Amino acid sequence: GVEWIHPALPLAHPLDDGRAATLHRDVHATAASLGPDTTHYRRIFDPLVTRAPALVSTFLSPLSVPSAPWPSARFGLHAIRSAQGFATARFSTDEARALLVGAAAHAIQPLTAPATAGYGLFLLLLAHAYGWPVARGGSQSVADALGRVFQTHGGAIVAGHEVTDLADLPRAPITMLDLTPRQFLRIAGDAVPAGYKRRLQRFRYGPGVCKVDWALSAPIPWTHPSARIAGTVHVGGTAEEITATEAEVHAGRHSDRPYVIVVQPTLMDPTRAPAGGHVAWAYCHVPNGSAEDRTAAIESQIERFAPGFREVVTTRHTMNAPAMERHDANYVGGDINGGAGDLRQMFTRPVVSARPWATPIEGVFLCSSSTPPGGGVHGMCGLHAARLALWKASP
Repeated sequence: GVEWIHPALPLAHPLDDGRAATLHRDVHATAASLGPDTTHYRRIFDPLVTRAPALVSTFLSPLSVPSAPWPSARFGLHAIRSAQGFATARFSTDEARALLVGAAAHAIQPLTAPATAGYGLFLLLLAHAYGWPVARGGSQSVADALGRVFQTHGGAIVAGHEVTDLADLPRAPITMLDLTPRQFLRIAGDAVPAGYKRRLQRFRYGPGVCKVDWALSAPIPWTHPSARIAGTVHVGGTAEEITATEAEVHAGRHSDRPYVIVVQPTLMDPTRAPAGGHVAWAYCHVPNGSAEDRTAAIESQIERFAPGFREVVTTRHTMNAPAMERHDANYVGGDINGGAGDLRQMFTRPVVSARPWATPIEGVFLCSSSTPPGGGVHGMCGLHAARLALWKASP
């Protein structure tokens, strides 16, 4: 029951002076727009996109021997570098550097840190190989469809009931908990062995986000035409500027010119708004737990590349980091990734273990983004947890 809709362009990244980096589904079309970096971009992404299924399977699966060892090794040599370092070394244009670093900034990590290039390369690879679509009617339609499948197989869904104690749940051979370590420790209490508890208490959360939703009387009036048809727009200027603003966030400060991720769903899905209307949403990164309202800074950044934006805003709704956590308790301090995704914690979520989805409590498993492969719109944390649970429960 889910229909995926692809925008005309997955991504645009506007720059000052009316320029923009444009990400097409096609590698060669993207490369052709990058001038002196055309050949460099093709040399990096052609072999990656050719082996996309094997690479995606490898990097979204539990740690194991890669199904495509040589392409994985090639990717790994690029991925281990910092996003800023890789972009500077491999590209000469502002457009190509901004494309890579802007994508890498989704990791909510300092962009001078090791392995942040991997986030950018992987997201761009996914855009080329599979696109960045949206679900018609909104992401709720995905949850609704999953719920229908569950109910078709005899499942029952109980909403509006907060579980405060693991003992409140009915006995079952398998219990899946879509929780981060903090919530798990809260409801499991004394059932958690002391050693495992200490390990979970060392789990680290990353920066938070401040998110704004808008109802619009017209599409966002971007200066560059590619941004007017892109599903996602990265707002933040050059790679160097984004690197500097993200460093501010990790130092516990707010930038006057934050990096902003903007999504324009009604460009490809008009069902999201009344006839003739539009919606958009965006967020910027903030220090974990920051109660600061960043609406003005976010809108100023959009105005920088879309003069007249505020004139098409009819209604806005803002959630700062604490409000994000009230909306979803897994967003601890506004951290939408379920925990810091740095190199140290990338493969040790939530603890160092060959089967990190299993807990010491018999039949209880964690399936949130605090487990591998971490935050993202892939659903793989739950898939791996479910497969492990079924394997352990099988006779």
